[in-house]
Amino acid sequence: MFNIEDKVVYPLHGAGTIDSIEEHEVLGEIQKYYVVKLLVGGMKVMVPIIPMKEQISLRKVIEKNELGKVMDVLENSPVIDIQDWKTRYQTNLEKMKTGCIYKTAEVARSLSCRNKGKGLSLAEKRLFETAYTAITSEIAFSQDIGLEQANTMISNLLSQN
Repeated sequence: MFNIEDKVVYPLHGAGTIDSIEEHEVLGEIQKYYVVKLLVGGMKVMVPIIPMKEQISLRKVIEKNELGKVMDVLENSPVIDIQDWKTRYQTNLEKMKTGCIYKTAEVARSLSCRNKGKGLSLAEKRLFETAYTAITSEIAFSQDIGLEQANTMISNLLSQN
């Protein structure tokens, strides 16, 4: 269970803060929702509060001391070259859906490396932007830095590959 003002990550959207906990009626049933204000773009999303064993959507932002591991993945994770773009896209999307920052970092690294060589399809470019935004927003929160500084940090690291 999360509380108001907790910093959380919502897969495929990035990091945000729980603004409120609200009840809404949907299909005749009252359901509680977390209202999460995302760091990038300020968009608000409503995430249903369901039992923890079923909930895979929200998680806490990584701890400050976990940054090194994220940077290591961005810099050194193996790039798996799947030739068929549809299979590659689906594989990367499944990693992103987990909400795990390390899997998201693998996707960002892989797509960044591929973009430098063979280029990306339009769908893969959007997926890269989603991964990049998710990582930078979470790093900004976990390190108590601004988005611009987090962007610079990640951009510099990915440009070295």
